[in-house]
Amino acid sequence: MRKVRVALFVLLTLSFLVSAVSAAPQVETANQTAAEPLQVGDRGDEVLALQQKLSQMGYVVGSMDGVYGDVTAEAVKMLQRDKKLPVDGKVTPELYRLMLGRDLPVSRGAPVATVRRLIQTSFQYIGVPYWFGGNTPRGFDCSGFTRYVFANIGINLPRMADGQYAIGRPVSTERLQSGDLVFFETYEPGPSHVGIYIGNGQFISATSSRGVAVADMFGHYWGERYLGARRVL
Repeated sequence: MRKVRVALFVLLTLSFLVSAVSAAPQVETANQTAAEPLQVGDRGDEVLALQQKLSQMGYVVGSMDGVYGDVTAEAVKMLQRDKKLPVDGKVTPELYRLMLGRDLPVSRGAPVATVRRLIQTSFQYIGVPYWFGGNTPRGFDCSGFTRYVFANIGINLPRMADGQYAIGRPVSTERLQSGDLVFFETYEPGPSHVGIYIGNGQFISATSSRGVAVADMFGHYWGERYLGARRVL
């Protein structure tokens, strides 16, 4: 009888340990695979599907280009107000599933996170003064700024604007995405100014007049001098 009780105790103990061990990876996997919300700076097919759905629902999203810019964020905020949800302009996995009837893919995380980090890093230096030859937060010239920001995500660009124009893949205006390098012909022929496209026709760069600042890429001054774009991400 004693042997039966011992055997039963061992069996119950092993059963408990197996259950505990098998449960632990499930929690860890769920944490590792949680999708991040869609927000300004994101891009890709998921953003395009979101824009199409918002448009079908009657919200204005601007260009359906797969780039989550300010116009898309405003459309999301309007949706959130209408649905009595917290208004932050971000689309959680739950809201994405509710709108599109499918899960927000986790596999998008790495490239989206990279572009997001690039844009967020570039915005940290708004207002830093222009300094010809500068490539640190004490002062930037245009190519010094782009080189410094891209280095923060592990991408080494050539030092000069014309060198940066020679790498990556050319991108048409219609297919511009956040994180693309955009080039302009200013004080000399060829690519003499470079910035980073951030969506909705805007880019950020180090300018001689305003330091690091956001500008309308297709406005009067820059639109007349726009040369082309390259994708290095």
